[in-house]
Amino acid sequence: MDSDQQTEPTRYGADAHGLVCGYRFDADTAAQPLGSDEAAQWLADAAQGSGFAWLHFNLAHAGAERWLRRHAGLSDAFFEALQGGLHSTRIERDEDALVAVINDVQFDFAFESSDIATLWIAVDKRLVVTARQSALRSVDQLRLAIRRGDPMRSSVELLERLLRAQADVLVDVVRGVTRRIDEIEDALLADRLQHKRTRLGVLRRLLVRLQRLLAPEPAALFRLLQHPPAWMVERDVDELRQATEEFSVALRDMTALQERTKLLQEEIAAAVNERTSRSLFVLTVVTVLALPINILAGLFGMNVGGVPLAENPHGFWILVAVVIAFTAVAGWLAFRGRNDR
Repeated sequence: MDSDQQTEPTRYGADAHGLVCGYRFDADTAAQPLGSDEAAQWLADAAQGSGFAWLHFNLAHAGAERWLRRHAGLSDAFFEALQGGLHSTRIERDEDALVAVINDVQFDFAFESSDIATLWIAVDKRLVVTARQSALRSVDQLRLAIRRGDPMRSSVELLERLLRAQADVLVDVVRGVTRRIDEIEDALLADRLQHKRTRLGVLRRLLVRLQRLLAPEPAALFRLLQHPPAWMVERDVDELRQATEEFSVALRDMTALQERTKLLQEEIAAAVNERTSRSLFVLTVVTVLALPINILAGLFGMNVGGVPLAENPHGFWILVAVVIAFTAVAGWLAFRGRNDR
């Protein structure tokens, strides 16, 4: 999880101020870990040098937002996004900084639509702040890449790496859903339906929610890239554009998978309806075949005079023959109608 870098393991996977992990990046050195106290000192120092820092906070910690308001110097737009109930993906320019809201799957993702969480991001030339309620896979991938020693040239490159990590996670989700749909399709072809419609419904809800939350991101990024902040260089703009294109491909794959899930649901519904029709047909045939004997038994069971064949020594067998004849005719009519269908 994204909680390995911590100073107090008992505090929601974060230190005393809700900081899960922090790193300082300089041009000539590898990334240096930062605690919340070190980060506050770094932010307060006017002679910070040419580097930048990444601070990742756990908002489930009561002190996280308080520390950000006191030390990070973030714009009001970031805190409004934290408090707002709108979780759709968007990246907006706020004067000389960027404020983003993106959605990702939780670290312990189990292919449920409820396993999607939000990440809030603030980016300027010197600082990247990310904040979340639940551990996210894309943040964990980025943290592991930094611990491996992957260089980060600028704060925008870190944002671009985060978006690429999110796209990779989305591709993994699409592959996992595809594998499950393949299994359901194989079971359908083998006539082993069981409860596959329920499983398909869960997967389709997951895809619909992911697409609804993530789809706005490419368009918002393209609008941003038309008028980037002055401190963003051309290389940063190009890398963000490439990350957006990769993300758009993953979204198109998700759309195609959603259509395939819908078709499978319709096919399974048709198979269930066919089974129901066969069951109803069998019930109808049994009812029709039992009709002659029930009618005759009712008629001859009346305690009234004039019952035919009452004195005939062969009356029972005559009635049996009549019942068999009527039953045979009724069965022939029923099965002939089935052949016509």
